[in-house]
Amino acid sequence: MQTATSATLSRRAAAPAAVQVQPENAQYLTFSLGSELFAVGILVIKEIIQFGQLTTVPLMPAHIRGVINLRGAVVPVIDLQARFGRGAAQVGKRTCIVIIEVSHEDERHDIGIMVDAVSAVIDIGADQIEPAPAFGASVRIDFIEGIGKVNDRFVIILDVTRTFSLGELTELNGLDSAVRN
Repeated sequence: MQTATSATLSRRAAAPAAVQVQPENAQYLTFSLGSELFAVGILVIKEIIQFGQLTTVPLMPAHIRGVINLRGAVVPVIDLQARFGRGAAQVGKRTCIVIIEVSHEDERHDIGIMVDAVSAVIDIGADQIEPAPAFGASVRIDFIEGIGKVNDRFVIILDVTRTFSLGELTELNGLDSAVRN
């Protein structure tokens, strides 16, 4: 059974997670995958939990690492390294699962994303964000909302609605009923 062990992030507004309206200065949760720093807007973050026991589900794509029981709810966990085509992530001491909420067809779904380590919540001004590069990125361009420049370092800001596409959400929607049967 999975328990919340890390800080639970407060939600700013009850706006649907699929609509990320970023004001001039927006807050992002940063996390690492390998040597790269990524970020997602805090409006979609529900909580951060310690990596724990996953239940694998047969015939799922390689990037779906398994499911966890989060207070009685079945939550799929996506291995972002595998989702980005890099192979399965190695579990380390700082590996955690960031629980995000995404919307699909007027329904909200919780998804866990497995990351190497959570860094911090930071403010990134709109003037510090550049559009996704046309080439040379280590992640599919359609997954990138922009590239933030923070303290002489680049932060890849993920587009949650594209990284977890409608097709994938439909697939995950069937996961809950498959696990319960």
